[in-house]
Amino acid sequence: MILLDTIQALYERVLRSQVTYVPRHIAIIQDGNRRFAKNRGMSRAEGHQAGADTTENLLEWAWDLGVRHITLYCFSTENFSRDRKEIQELVELFKDRLQRVVEDRRVHQNQIRLQVLGDRDLLPEDLRARVEDAEKATAGYDRHVINLALAYGGRNEIVRAARELVRQVRAGTITPDQIDPAMVEKHLHDGRKIPPVDLIIRTGNERRTSNFLPWLANGNECAVYFCAPYWPAFRKIDLLRAIRVYDQRVSLKQQSA
Repeated sequence: MILLDTIQALYERVLRSQVTYVPRHIAIIQDGNRRFAKNRGMSRAEGHQAGADTTENLLEWAWDLGVRHITLYCFSTENFSRDRKEIQELVELFKDRLQRVVEDRRVHQNQIRLQVLGDRDLLPEDLRARVEDAEKATAGYDRHVINLALAYGGRNEIVRAARELVRQVRAGTITPDQIDPAMVEKHLHDGRKIPPVDLIIRTGNERRTSNFLPWLANGNECAVYFCAPYWPAFRKIDLLRAIRVYDQRVSLKQQSA
């Protein structure tokens, strides 16, 4: 075990030495909690707990590497079709982790702002209250930002922005001719200013981006990294490999410029 840890630490250093460009904004589709649990004879709730622990580790690794924005795909609008027990387990997990954000001294020392993306009207009232508490407690921070995508769907996000623009046209505050990409972007994510995604990571050996941040990711032609480990088994090595893909893409752009 000691030898394995030593080899892994050495490999991490090798990977880090191969990276010049670090993405400003990484978005992650945390896939595979349930399959991880099934393979290990664990309950689904235990699989989700293991995934949440990996998320905490991931944030530490990302901050150390200089990443400033992390967006995590935690619960999609499609996930509401799961059975009621699993949804309730996830709600309790989200509530617990959001409370940790409020109480964790590292969040305040490192000035980490947390904000939730998605249709929060779809969330249970008690979870919405925890969301609001965590957002309020970290609203003044801007060194790092964590975006949690809860009750989120990329197409739904664009539809909600379109509805608001239609409402403003009908109210006479804007004209149809004024609507351009900048205005649409201003109305996405409840008006929060979120930078374009530089890198999407998806775990669990799935090779699709699943309606995740289509405006900020696809519109920015971000790098995408698919990897085999289920989310609870994701390591710093996997993060560095993903960032290396982004680095190679940026390097090629620099050479062809």
